[in-house]
Amino acid sequence: MAASFSHRCLSFFLLLALPLASATSLDEEQATINYPILQAEKLIRDLNLFPKDSINIAAEEPSFSSSGLVEKSFQFPFIERKKSRGPSVQELGHHAGYYPLPHTKSARMFYLFFESRNSKKDPVVIWLTGGPGCSSELAMFYENGPFQIANNLSLVWNEYGWDKAANLIYVDQPTGTGFSYTSDDDDIRHDEEGVSNDLYDFLQAFFTEHKEFAANDFYITGESYAGHYIPAFASRVHQGNKEKQGIHINLKGFAIGNGLTNPEIQYKAYTDYALEMGLIEKSDFDSINKLVPGCEKAIKTCGANGGSACVTSYVICNQIFNRIMGIVGDKNYYDVRKDCIGNLCYDFSNMEKFLNQKSVRSALGVGNMDFVSCSSKVYSAMLMDWMKNLEVGIPALIDDGIKVLVYAGEYDLICNWLGNSRWVHEMNWSGQKAFAASQIVPFLVDGKEAGLLKTHGPLAFLKVHNAGHMVPMDQPKASLEMLQSWMQGKLTLDDTHQKLSPK
Repeated sequence: MAASFSHRCLSFFLLLALPLASATSLDEEQATINYPILQAEKLIRDLNLFPKDSINIAAEEPSFSSSGLVEKSFQFPFIERKKSRGPSVQELGHHAGYYPLPHTKSARMFYLFFESRNSKKDPVVIWLTGGPGCSSELAMFYENGPFQIANNLSLVWNEYGWDKAANLIYVDQPTGTGFSYTSDDDDIRHDEEGVSNDLYDFLQAFFTEHKEFAANDFYITGESYAGHYIPAFASRVHQGNKEKQGIHINLKGFAIGNGLTNPEIQYKAYTDYALEMGLIEKSDFDSINKLVPGCEKAIKTCGANGGSACVTSYVICNQIFNRIMGIVGDKNYYDVRKDCIGNLCYDFSNMEKFLNQKSVRSALGVGNMDFVSCSSKVYSAMLMDWMKNLEVGIPALIDDGIKVLVYAGEYDLICNWLGNSRWVHEMNWSGQKAFAASQIVPFLVDGKEAGLLKTHGPLAFLKVHNAGHMVPMDQPKASLEMLQSWMQGKLTLDDTHQKLSPK
């Protein structure tokens, strides 16, 4: 890969498409074992993130032995006073805690829970950041949480935080990410079964502790590699409900933002998107597309055999993306409108600075536990999961009436709208033909077109204008209205084919 790759950013949400074009010159075993970790560490730092450790492993067995949530109400320090009317931070319920995961040796999952600024009767929404291996505090502070971090490390209220429409949960997962930790390497997850079981166990404990929210509508949301997490998690919740395992969770739907869900379809879309956006020439398109059949074959082998075949497919398929990036140079592939400056594409360092302050750590109750903003080892541990197709479980959920929203910012290359649109359209479910035949109509915010929407029954696809990979960061108002409309059943079309905006 060209040396200029070191100047391109790798987003914390999906450390995708590491430069593997040079892997053929390495010893194959060393390439598959060491290369992803080394590149992840390097590119995390290119985002101005400097986690002290590559994974959150406690030096010794955790000191508390509770089998349930260990939670505290808290108030962040350094919050600027609100100018607008509404509940004060003292009146709002903000909670932080740990949950000992029961199907592990010593893992503890860290979470933050922000009660709605509107009403406790609002839906409960959980957000999952991707990576794999990046903390959900990244989304909390830079996308859709109650607060944003100012340059002086004070907190300012986010006018379009999703807690204005929902009771909002952020979790650090898989184990070893953010403030979540273990003292035993055996607790590190390698597939969606382990990830989804941990999340389901957490939800059971959460609603046991917070019974007043158990009957609320429940939605799963997230971004990027969460395109893998979310369908598996939704299926696990649905299974638990049908089998009457524990507390019934009132799952109503899930939303995937700029996700990686069906790699076989999405990797094939890279060259089409790059050509359409003027990033490559037709001759480049023809040359790079010669790699597609090998990628398709490798993904099918991964699906059939699993194991090392999935690592091989990762290596083979990422050559497609690497070839594109070798042409576009320092272009920010999470927002192709932008170029990276030197080694920096995004600067999320204030999050680490803020969370490492003693007063903040004391408020959260995390003690001396390290904060691992993005874990290269969690990323590497999930490598055999990468090329798995998580779309296969979605049709059964849709046909059971669970709502699905797939949305994508139009300027993201890495998990582009075109690839997402294609897997949504090719998904085999009872309403597939009717969805394909439905009209594309404007998604309106304040009377202006903020995106293009297509819906049928429980399924919706939204292409968001003027946004890259991180839609809530780039278009905060539109993303909040999208969430509200969707949860209220209003992200649909009336007789004049106009979006019904939330009131």
